[in-house]
This record gives sequence, structure tokens and C-alpha cells, in this order.
Amino acid sequence: MGMARFVVGTVLVLWLALSAPVMAGAIASTSGALRVEQVLAGLTEPWSLAFLPDGRFLVSERGGRLLLANRDGGKVVPVRGLPQITVVGQGGLLDVLVPQDFARTGEIVFSFVKTVQGRPVTALAAAHLDLPSARLSRVRVLFEMRSPSAGGRHFGGRIVEARDGRLFLTLGERGARDQAQNLANHNGVIVRINRDGSVPADNPFVKTAGARPEIWSYGHRNPQGAALDLAGQLWVDEHGAKGGDEINRIRRGANFGWPVIAYGVHYSGAKIGEGTHKAGMEQPAHYWDPSIAPSGLMIYSGRLWPQWRGHFFVGSLKFGYIARLDQGAGWREEALKSAETGRVRDIREAPDGSIWFVSVSRGALYRITPK
Repeated sequence: MGMARFVVGTVLVLWLALSAPVMAGAIASTSGALRVEQVLAGLTEPWSLAFLPDGRFLVSERGGRLLLANRDGGKVVPVRGLPQITVVGQGGLLDVLVPQDFARTGEIVFSFVKTVQGRPVTALAAAHLDLPSARLSRVRVLFEMRSPSAGGRHFGGRIVEARDGRLFLTLGERGARDQAQNLANHNGVIVRINRDGSVPADNPFVKTAGARPEIWSYGHRNPQGAALDLAGQLWVDEHGAKGGDEINRIRRGANFGWPVIAYGVHYSGAKIGEGTHKAGMEQPAHYWDPSIAPSGLMIYSGRLWPQWRGHFFVGSLKFGYIARLDQGAGWREEALKSAETGRVRDIREAPDGSIWFVSVSRGALYRITPK
């Protein structure tokens, strides 16, 4: 286990390291050719992307660096003032969110791994971002995972802001499979909290003895993507074992079954739990077998491609493509793949309707527009 430590050089050095000539490629699709432009290169394990109201954007790197860039990526500066971040296994600095009220509050929200009582846990923090100085202040932890796990995997960490301003955070089961059915901890759950870190009174387990009151749903393995659909409904994608990656429509208080039910098998080839169905446990809306290792999830508005309104876009960490799924057509899938895609960690819709994604294997950020 190590802590992220960085020596920040001049802004010029960082700018030169991350800037590169804009290169354009193409992705073939059933809706015509798509143009792919590189926005930033030279990134190290990029994890997430968020847009600011003034056209700038933020990019997080798992190793513990948060970057502020202008619209075309021509100027990039490190954001100072992050809390101490534990970088271990799959954990580090994870998601970043620009809330709906940023123009008024100047506040961002981010997830990261911290060490609590000798164990790495997923945490959620809020901080004021001063744009002229690219510095965080008034950093406060809103939530930290309560977990008996000490390993370095399945941290979850994806953040979604509901329409009412409350926050959802996904948490993996940390490799402790059976704990995803234990409401006394936060392994394998989605939590819902208020912006000040307090627990909403209408959370499903607030009055359940021994349960963690932040829990909104449970029985998850490792949800790595999360988004609201056009009606404000929360969806997640999550990693199965060998086969059985899922897309799930999240319901209040629902049990999504891991590790009692699942599609696919353990990596050893052994059967998982009791099969694929059990009373009181949710079925996935869609699943993949073989697994694609899904990560970022975006549900498209239709702004530039009206025919894709409401379609799901999921990054694959395994096969190097973006899956476009049409829920209304039985989850029919199209693979959007090019030399640029690689291992897609996050995918977002920009305010202008263009589609942006970060590729871990390419160490770059890209923008997709009509050809």
C-alpha cells in the first residue's frame, strides 16, 4: 500500500507533457462514420471526466492527480489541495462530479480511497474549487465506507447526482463476496446521502436494526458505471466474474443477488451460488457472457444523434470498444471501436452533445462528433 505523492512542476511542463497535436480518427457505426479527435494525451491511468459550466473540464487520474483543462485541452493545470489518497491495487483517486449548482457554490464532489484503521476504503468528499488558482479548499469527507475488507480490489467509486441533488455512490464488495448480502457494512452496495453527508430520512434501511442507513441497494459485485436515464432513473453497470457482467435498473431497497445468484461462473470454473434466479432477488436488465469488463456508463440525450436518444453507452475495459445498447430493441448492441478506444474507463456526454471518453491503455481523452 502506498500513498500518492507528487512533485508539481511548472504549469508549462505539465502543459507540454499533456498536450499533443490533435489527431483525428474514425469509428464506423450504423448511423454513419463518427469522427474521433484526441483532446488530451500523456495521461496516466485516467479514471473520470467532468465538465464545468464555463467550458473547461476536469480529469482524474487514479494515481492521485486531478487536472483542470480548457475546452480544447490546450492548457492543462494540476488542481492542488486534494486530501491524502491511498493508491493500492485498483484504488486511488476515482470519480469526479460537478454538481448542478456549481455556478453558485463552486463545489465539486469526488471519490477516492483513504486508509481507515489500516484498511483502504472508498470515500466521498466535497470541496470548493477556485478556478483562477486551480486549488481546492474547505475539503470535507461526506462519507467513508465501513468494511471489514483489507484488499485492493472492487472499490466501485462511481458518483451520480440525482435530480433532487442527493448523491449516489457505488461500492464494490472488495472481494469479500458474502459481505455483499450483509447490511451491517458497505460491501457491494449503492449508498444515497444528502449533499452535507447526512442520511435521507426515506432511505430504505434507516429503521432496520443493524443495517447501515446510507444503503440504497445491495447485492452488487463491483459497479463501475452509473448514470441517470432521461426520466431520472438510476442505472449501473457492474462486473461479474467469468461471464455475467450486468446492467441493472436500481430500485430502492432492492437486492441484486451477488453472490447468491449470478450469470457466468467463478474464474476457477466453479458454479456461483445457487444459480441465476432466486425469489426476492433482482434480475439484470441485461447481461454479457463473455464478460466485457464494463466501466463508465452514459445514457444519451439525442442532441447530435437523435436516433440514439435514450441509448446506453458502456466502456469495455476488456475488448477495447464502446458498447452502444438500444434498450427499446431488446438491448441490441453495436460495438464502436477504433484505434483510439483501447480500455475505455469513462464515457460522458458533453453539453454540446458530443461524446467524450477516456482510454486507460491510450493514456488519452477523446471526443466523438459526427463525421
